[in-house]
Amino acid sequence: MTERAGYRVLFQLTLKPGAEETFLKAYEAVRWVVASVPGHLGDQVCQSTEDPNEWVLTSQWRSAEDFLAWERTPEHRALAAPMMAVVEKRRSLRYVIRRETVREVPGPGDAVDVESC
Repeated sequence: MTERAGYRVLFQLTLKPGAEETFLKAYEAVRWVVASVPGHLGDQVCQSTEDPNEWVLTSQWRSAEDFLAWERTPEHRALAAPMMAVVEKRRSLRYVIRRETVREVPGPGDAVDVESC
């Protein structure tokens, strides 16, 4: 177990039909900006294997305060707007991380694909 994170945010998203590429381009345009925000530890964008319009966007933060401070900024709203423009339905879930198991260094034969979940 590691002590590296304390807050997880999940967005369950239903995209408008045919919007996958537009959504991914919008995500690419913001991902490294968000990565530089104080308290941001990482994020993932995942597409359902059963419904191509169903997505989950997760982010991990040092604390709720770090995430909420970022979420309140005009920059956050401006950066998220192109992604949200192709979202039909959205649900936000927020959790305090109580336990975490992380392999810090991949072992031999462990593939790490940062482009998929």
